[in-house]
Amino acid sequence: MPAIYSDAIFWIEIDKIHPNPYQPRRDFDEMALKSLADSIRQYGVLQALVVTRKEVEKPDGGLATEYELIAGERRLRAAKLAGLTQVPAQVRNGEETDLMKLELAIIENIQREDLNAVDRARAFEKLAKDFGFKHGEIGKKVGKSREYVSNTLRILMLPDEMLNALSEGKITEGHTRPLMMLADRPEEQLTLFKEILFKKINVRDAEHIARRIAFERARRFEDPDFVELEDKFKNALQTRVRIEKKEEGGKITIDFFSKDDLLSILDKLSQDLPTVPVEAKPEDAPAPTEEEKVQMSEGSKESMEAPEEDLYSVKNFSI
Repeated sequence: MPAIYSDAIFWIEIDKIHPNPYQPRRDFDEMALKSLADSIRQYGVLQALVVTRKEVEKPDGGLATEYELIAGERRLRAAKLAGLTQVPAQVRNGEETDLMKLELAIIENIQREDLNAVDRARAFEKLAKDFGFKHGEIGKKVGKSREYVSNTLRILMLPDEMLNALSEGKITEGHTRPLMMLADRPEEQLTLFKEILFKKINVRDAEHIARRIAFERARRFEDPDFVELEDKFKNALQTRVRIEKKEEGGKITIDFFSKDDLLSILDKLSQDLPTVPVEAKPEDAPAPTEEEKVQMSEGSKESMEAPEEDLYSVKNFSI
């Protein structure tokens, strides 16, 4: 390709532009795309796409010109929604390597903050696995620290269910830290994930719960006798329960996250409590009259004088 055309901007037919196979971004917000499409209808595409040019052989033996997108997929999708047939594009040298295509796509998205945490982690993973980059080298390319890259890659250790929730914005990137603290305890990790999802627990509370679970794990080795009791409480109340043993007695801690949650726990506890009739206290009873005192005295004498076998006779009871 002549140097005069390298990095030049041309109007190119949309149908001739093919997606970048190394595009790290997988999720595109439909509402945001429609909003951008409305803007493009009014003002046009204000920033050119970046493409590479290549010649492909047609079935009849001739050559056709095609373009491969390097950066600007969001603008390309919105332009299609807006009904455009051509878009402005910067044509880069056709000899761009696969690595360069991936690098440019990642850098553009990161600079625009368009990548969600999962897509960013998968892009870093591709740079590390497919191209042999070290975490520090990836960090330099995207303007981040080595620790940032390493922590981002750790997100991929989470189960797919949690990664999907993160991609969809149902949980935040901050929530991944306490979830990863429980990587070696999948059942507790799943329980915490559901609490974050359905009870809307914030990051601070989620971290507090994860740290407490880690503490409980160490404590269980010291007090194995309480493990079964705690599990029974947890199953019955459907929440976290901690039994803390002291020199004399101890205490039970029951977690709840809302007033409704607390009422639900109370209802579960009440279902198993027997109804105990309330008896009047002796001091609350009215004082006996003189006549009642005489009858009580005579009754006591008769009871004392009656033979033992008559004490339980039916005749001594009245209804």
